[in-house]
Amino acid sequence: MEIREARESDWAQIWPFLRDVVAAGETYCWPRDTSEADARAWWTGKPGGRVFVADDDGRVLGTAELHPNQPAAGGHVCNAGFMVAAHAAGRGIGRALAEHVIAQAGYAGYRAMQFNAVVETNHNAVSLWQSLGFRILATVPAAFRHPVHGFVGLHVMYQSLEPEAPAQ
Repeated sequence: MEIREARESDWAQIWPFLRDVVAAGETYCWPRDTSEADARAWWTGKPGGRVFVADDDGRVLGTAELHPNQPAAGGHVCNAGFMVAAHAAGRGIGRALAEHVIAQAGYAGYRAMQFNAVVETNHNAVSLWQSLGFRILATVPAAFRHPVHGFVGLHVMYQSLEPEAPAQ
C-alpha cells in the first residue's frame, strides 16, 4: 500500500466511502445528506489544503486531508480529517494515513496539529490519536447529536509537532 497525494481521478473511488461515513452520522458533523459536490468542495477545497489517499494497487482504501486549522495568525497549527472504506477497516490504513499526514505536517512547518471535533464515542479514533501522542484538551459536553447514543461530547485533541529540547 502506498500513501500518496490524491489525484483528480481518485475522487470516483473516494466518494462512495466518504458518502457512507457521512451518511452514518456517527463521526463527522456534516449533514448526513451532504451532496457529492458539497463533499468534494469540503474535502478537497480548503485553502492551503492537501489531500492524500491510501492506494492499494490502484484501489483507494482511505483518504486524509490536511489544512491550516485557522487562517493568518493561526495558520501554524494544522487540522486534518481521515476516512477509511468500511471494507478496509482493521488493516492499519487509518494509522498509516495518520502517520503520513503527521509527517507531512511537520515537513510543511506546522508547529502543532489540532482536532476540533473528535466524537467521544468514536473509540477507535480516540485510541489511535492518543497512541500517536495526541492529548484531549477538553470535551465539549453534548456537542454532537449521535444517531444511536444521543447527545455526546466532542473532544478537542492536540499534539505539538515541535521537536522536544534535549534534557539537560
